[in-house]
Amino acid sequence: MATVHKETERTYAGALDHPLADERLPQVAGVRTGGTERLDAVYFDTPDLRLLRRGVTLRRRTGGRDAGWHLKTPGQNGSRTERRLPLADGAVGHLPPELLARTALDTRGGSVAPVVHLRTRRDLTLLVDGEGNTLAELARDTVSARVLDGAPPSPGPAVAPDAVDWVETEVELVAGGTDLLDAVEAEFHRRGLDRAAQQSKLGHALAGRLPEGADADGWTRPAASDSIGSPAKSGSVGEALTGYLRVQAAALRTLDPAVRLDEPDSVHRMRVHVRRLRSALAAHRRILDRTVTDPLDHELRWFGKVLGRARDAEVLADRLGGQAEDLPPEGHPAEAAVRIRTWSGARYREAHHATVRAMDGRRYFDLLDAVERLAERPPLKGRATRGRAEARRMLDRQRRRTARRLDRALGLPPGTERDGRLHRARKAAKRARYASESVTPFAGRPADRLRKRAKGIQQPLGAHQDGVMGERALAEIAAADPPDCRSAFGLGILHARQRADAARQVKQAAKAGRRLAD
Repeated sequence: MATVHKETERTYAGALDHPLADERLPQVAGVRTGGTERLDAVYFDTPDLRLLRRGVTLRRRTGGRDAGWHLKTPGQNGSRTERRLPLADGAVGHLPPELLARTALDTRGGSVAPVVHLRTRRDLTLLVDGEGNTLAELARDTVSARVLDGAPPSPGPAVAPDAVDWVETEVELVAGGTDLLDAVEAEFHRRGLDRAAQQSKLGHALAGRLPEGADADGWTRPAASDSIGSPAKSGSVGEALTGYLRVQAAALRTLDPAVRLDEPDSVHRMRVHVRRLRSALAAHRRILDRTVTDPLDHELRWFGKVLGRARDAEVLADRLGGQAEDLPPEGHPAEAAVRIRTWSGARYREAHHATVRAMDGRRYFDLLDAVERLAERPPLKGRATRGRAEARRMLDRQRRRTARRLDRALGLPPGTERDGRLHRARKAAKRARYASESVTPFAGRPADRLRKRAKGIQQPLGAHQDGVMGERALAEIAAADPPDCRSAFGLGILHARQRADAARQVKQAAKAGRRLAD
């Protein structure tokens, strides 16, 4: 597992002729020499520099204090997140699987190869406080870069030669604040040292080979589609929806590597954000251009089902495995728990592998591209310029829809048909809950009230649906067992228990449903 570091640094073109003094710098009590390092790094990217276009760098470095594999991704306010792995985790031709998983979304399935080889002589200067603690490091870097075959061809040797040398100065915070960075920059500027046009060495080495539309560091922001509408009006329901969509889109991007690496609860969390996106698009359909959003909803539904197979196996393992451990001795709890977890574990692994295969496909990448375009500028219609009244009308529609579905389900006798209707009522309550979130706090107390009451319906009906799924799973597990299996009796006890609380769950949902009209 990679170690994670946050870094905040700035890069300046050239170097100072004379050492930096401390009298103009806040908190700095002294300036010390930090020695010299010799660094050797190979940078990796796709042939069309997809990582660089996203502001991401992936390298293998030897020499210095932090030799290893490094993956840097953009953070907030100019910071970057760096993940490090030991050199032993991969060779130059075999990248660590963890870093490949963490860059898969950015590479969009493209093959990754060495693009630049950098050799750097780094002369360090330390800015320290009165107790000798390092506040910031100043690095005078003398860099020699060679562009490798994996990089895109240069439009001309005068623009980007295969080899280039330069000198730059990096200032990286250690324990100091951004005010120290600003003060150092002011002193640099006074001496004629300004920010580098490229803030990364990779961007400098490949500046003449960057794709059209990329800035100096290769960063290419998602372009809005011509079919996407105008920016949301301030104080409107469209503005509230836009903010919500951006949060969900960012969450999908963050969770992509977590799902690929099978981190705990990642499949569940990603599925929730897919549902939130779908709920927002459905609940706000009157203010959105559905020729844009309906196809996207179709693709989100597909991906939600892909995630759902793995998530259902997780739920069954937790629910049934825990219940099995509480069986009486005659039910052979240990054997029953092992049987359940073996069955559900095999299904989870199969479903998770299928999920990752889907996430490596063009359909998934196209979906994420469409979500990013949607979040950048949703296809808002004229009604989106309206204020809280429009949001509250939307909430009322979701309230009435949930109430109708719940009433229809409660009017049926127990059985398969009612199970299906209760499940549909649960999905309506979930949509109402997420729709409420999309305009909270914009719509005020009505949104928060509906959110809480919809959740009060969703949760007991969710437990009811888990019981329905548990019955089916236990029947399948028992059917696969040999006739003399000692856990058979325990599985039978568990099967009978799945609906033991069904009446209370339905009653609780009905009570919450009556409160919808309050």
